[in-house]
Amino acid sequence: QVQLVESGGGLVQAGGSLRLSCVASGISFRSNAMSWYRQTPGKQRELVALITNNDRTRYGDFVKGRFTISRDNAKNTVYLQMNSLQPEDTAVYYCNAQKPGTNYWGKGTQVTVSS
Repeated sequence: QVQLVESGGGLVQAGGSLRLSCVASGISFRSNAMSWYRQTPGKQRELVALITNNDRTRYGDFVKGRFTISRDNAKNTVYLQMNSLQPEDTAVYYCNAQKPGTNYWGKGTQVTVSS
């Protein structure tokens, strides 16, 4: 059974930081590209950051150097370090694991940034 379990969300003031974690089980973690997406009500889910199985990274344009994605294959965990958070970063953040033929999602963790 595949599980992606996110943690680390919460309430933070503008300018603050959070570190999200996603622990994966039931998949060959090293073979998957891991991503973070986010979604707000009425909007499409958007890519925040992606890290491939060979550690190449890609970020959404809105990140502008504020976030860093990383992975620890020994712990089956992907992280998202978010700095300089702004109210517009408020969203549910979802973990995604993908490789050809499979695509899995976590249930999400809420991030709320107050002004």
